[in-house]
Amino acid sequence: MAFDGIVVANLVHELREQLLNGRITKIAQPETDELLLTIKGPGGQRRLYMSASAALPLVFLTDTNKPSPMTAPNFCMLLRKHIANGRIVDIYQPKLERIIHFTVEHLDEMGDLCRKDLIIEIMGKHSNLIFCNDEGIVIDSIKHVSAQMSSVREVLPGRQYFIPDPMDKLDPLSVESEAFYLALCAKPMPLSKAIYTSFTGISPVTAEEICALAGVDSSLPPKELSEDVLRHLYNQFMIYFSGVKEGLFLPSIYYDGDEPKEFSSLPLTHFSEYTIKTFDSISEVLETYYAAKNTLTRIRQKSADLRRVIQTALERNCKKYDLQQKQLKDTEGREKFKVYGELIHAYGYNLEDGAKKLEALNYYTGEMISIPLDPAKTPQENAQKYFEKYNKQKRTFEALSRLIEETKEEIKYLESVRTALDIARSEDDLAEIKEELAAAGYIRRKFTKKKVKIKNKPLHYISSDGFHIYVGKNNIQNDELTFRFASGNDWWFHAKQAPGSHVIVKTNGEQLPDAAFEEAGRLAAYYSSMRGSEKVEIDYVEKKHVKKPSGAKPGFVVYYTNYSMVIDSNISQIQEAD
Repeated sequence: MAFDGIVVANLVHELREQLLNGRITKIAQPETDELLLTIKGPGGQRRLYMSASAALPLVFLTDTNKPSPMTAPNFCMLLRKHIANGRIVDIYQPKLERIIHFTVEHLDEMGDLCRKDLIIEIMGKHSNLIFCNDEGIVIDSIKHVSAQMSSVREVLPGRQYFIPDPMDKLDPLSVESEAFYLALCAKPMPLSKAIYTSFTGISPVTAEEICALAGVDSSLPPKELSEDVLRHLYNQFMIYFSGVKEGLFLPSIYYDGDEPKEFSSLPLTHFSEYTIKTFDSISEVLETYYAAKNTLTRIRQKSADLRRVIQTALERNCKKYDLQQKQLKDTEGREKFKVYGELIHAYGYNLEDGAKKLEALNYYTGEMISIPLDPAKTPQENAQKYFEKYNKQKRTFEALSRLIEETKEEIKYLESVRTALDIARSEDDLAEIKEELAAAGYIRRKFTKKKVKIKNKPLHYISSDGFHIYVGKNNIQNDELTFRFASGNDWWFHAKQAPGSHVIVKTNGEQLPDAAFEEAGRLAAYYSSMRGSEKVEIDYVEKKHVKKPSGAKPGFVVYYTNYSMVIDSNISQIQEAD
């Protein structure tokens, strides 16, 4: 979700509670676009992290310290000179802008009491940290913005600070009904877009939530709505933002399985398919959400080389499979050559020398056929030529059939590894997949040929009835789960004809309830290449019926008797064990 004005309002509410009247005891600049302030407030010492990064601008309270450079940057030295030991006397947000002002009271060189403003603007690539005097004149900023860089506003020492033009956007906290109707109806676009482009501090997700609360189709143009519907929409809009005015925030993260999808300071009821986790602090939400996002991003970046290996091998095998299929098609007419040879033997005794064809009755079909002959050869030699052609194509067919089956298995295996990369959560997961690929000969081990020992565990869930469910994260874990960990009467689940995880439900000799079957089926659907589908066919069977063919690749099994179910891949209600 965007770091919108509502989240900023929640932050300001929290920062006022924690930092107001606190004294700044330490100022650090860990990165070129970051500040870390240590503040001793009424509730003890806190750290305030502020980032004006173009990729990820953030503000939140944290307990984590960051190492600082040996030589402090100029902006950091300037802040230390002016506001070190200063007291934060005000923290506010202008309207619902993504801007926070920290007003700091301090003593100047003459011992006189004066005030300065430290302003953070959270505006994507235009984010900045700006330091101003009490008259709004910029003393300095963490990023200098000249007229050549921006035609809207310069941010340079000596310039007057002002908020960039919000493009005629209205303040959602004070908008009147008439202005609300006019703003929306003036825009020929879907209702949700009209909302977030007409009011400050509103993200697309918030606009969708307002439409959902009002029960209005967000894709409809505002002009198509009746006066009653617009009035109802305005009422819901004001009710929603009354939570902001009154500080009734509910900091939350919305998870799709184990992946954080959105965060919010107010409830998002239209995200009913996600699991919601609430927090006491919006700072904790931001730190948790972006830490998890950064972990997933880092894992995807680190898996890039492995993905290239898999993709290259997949493309090569798919091309090989297509070529083998074409070659196999060329052998489809092999049986007719055998029939030609037999018919020449049966009817060729009365052929004249130099005959170019034989008209004969095909006793297999009862039809007359014409068999081309080489006039330079005897009937016996023509028959032999057709038998040789038949035998050659028969050998080709048999060899290609084996090769095609091997290529299909290779493609299935590579697809299963690609799915394992999608499931990977940690560097240990990637290391295990890398070891698997090294054992299969796709990549070389560095420095040693010894197998690397990796301590990595499968995913562990607990069903609503208390049964323990385990999910393999890669082919090595799938084999370990199915053939070493599971007992004969445990239940085994897998997405039908799709690469994915082996899922084991430990029964401990008990009868499984229907809910446990459904939850295990959902996990098998989610941890497969069919993730996100509403209908996934799942095979399930007692583990004792699952076999591994001799010489089969990791993760490959066979079973001949099984049950099936069709289920969705929503695991939001399934509890993951610690």
